[in-house]
Amino acid sequence: MKSITWIGGIVAAGLLVGYGVHLAVTPKASATAAAATVAAAVNAGAPIASASSSAAVAAAPASTAPYSDNAQYKVGDHLQQSPDLSNKPYKPSGKNDGAFREIAWESLMPKDWDAMAPFKGLKLDKMEDGDPRAMEALWKAKKYWKNAPIDPSMDGVSIRIPGFVVSLEREGEALKEFLLVPYFGACIHVPPPPANQIIHVHSNKPVKNIRTMDAVWINGVLKVEHSDTMMGTAGYSLASVKVEPYTDQAPAQ
Repeated sequence: MKSITWIGGIVAAGLLVGYGVHLAVTPKASATAAAATVAAAVNAGAPIASASSSAAVAAAPASTAPYSDNAQYKVGDHLQQSPDLSNKPYKPSGKNDGAFREIAWESLMPKDWDAMAPFKGLKLDKMEDGDPRAMEALWKAKKYWKNAPIDPSMDGVSIRIPGFVVSLEREGEALKEFLLVPYFGACIHVPPPPANQIIHVHSNKPVKNIRTMDAVWINGVLKVEHSDTMMGTAGYSLASVKVEPYTDQAPAQ
């Protein structure tokens, strides 16, 4: 796979979660151009939240069926959470669902960890496909994200978090095991996010009517546990207590 195109896909997908920068890319825009535009924002210190699906590249393994091609989301889109999490994403929100406290995806990353470090200083718009500097950054990034540090203080915490489903194991039509990822298309249309942005979910009972890339709310107990799957490397696991379709409505108190 071409290195610049691969980098364009992962950068344009919006690896840094929870912020409001959006790229407008025309359908004819190349992945290289999209990568250069996003990289410029990264180098300027602007976090990235989402990107047009035309800017992302199908650089990951095909989804495990059945697959939900959810037209309301674009590759890189994140799900809306409680407003107070936008200002203080490393702290739980005031929204509870029983014993489960809503958290932002940023809570799973150490505050001083930079997901885009392997690409700092690269001028992607000046590079050709196969440039050795891009190849080097690519392999550094894959290793860097696979070994992304987790926050040990999150071990054993009862959380509520929204995300997109990446199916792993089904029991007939019901889902038993899956990855939860923060933005649409992760692991499917673009490569996996860093390990500290992937949760390996084990449902306490098979979940019906949920497909890959469906948006859901998950309630469960988080565990710091590294696991390698065919769709990505997770830094956390979660024993789910409740899986329900995503809405942006707060749970009843």
